[in-house]
Amino acid sequence: MSEIFICACRIAAPAEVVFRWHAEPGALLRLSPPWEPVEVIEAAPGIRDGDRGALRVRMGPLRIRWEFEHRNYLEGRQFQDVQMRGPFKSWVHTHSFTPDGIEACRLEDRIEFELPFGFLGRWLGAAMVRRKLEKLFEYRHRVTAEAMSSRV
Repeated sequence: MSEIFICACRIAAPAEVVFRWHAEPGALLRLSPPWEPVEVIEAAPGIRDGDRGALRVRMGPLRIRWEFEHRNYLEGRQFQDVQMRGPFKSWVHTHSFTPDGIEACRLEDRIEFELPFGFLGRWLGAAMVRRKLEKLFEYRHRVTAEAMSSRV
């Protein structure tokens, strides 16, 4: 049974500009908070369909390899990160950029995930994962908003 997490906010910049900023090399590291260090093992060449990469993430005392593939690329509007191998039974993260007037957009991160170990995994881990995601995406959206406010 999948869990769904959604975090959305309004960014004072056009959707295409915010999308391009997320597509730039190094975006993942810019969006990674200092308390959640991410090591890029294999950088994805981009965010288009089929582009793959691998990270090393910390899960408690463990460092786990997380392989992903980008899918459902829509220029200026959306892309997905799909876990190919990693800590979750399944993970699909959809990044959406929807125009909200001429100079703003709605940035939405929608994550559909399933924890390993069935009911036991959900019972033990779902609340913890949700708290981590809330903190992570609060940070990411703040960093994005600050970057857009300082653009020339």
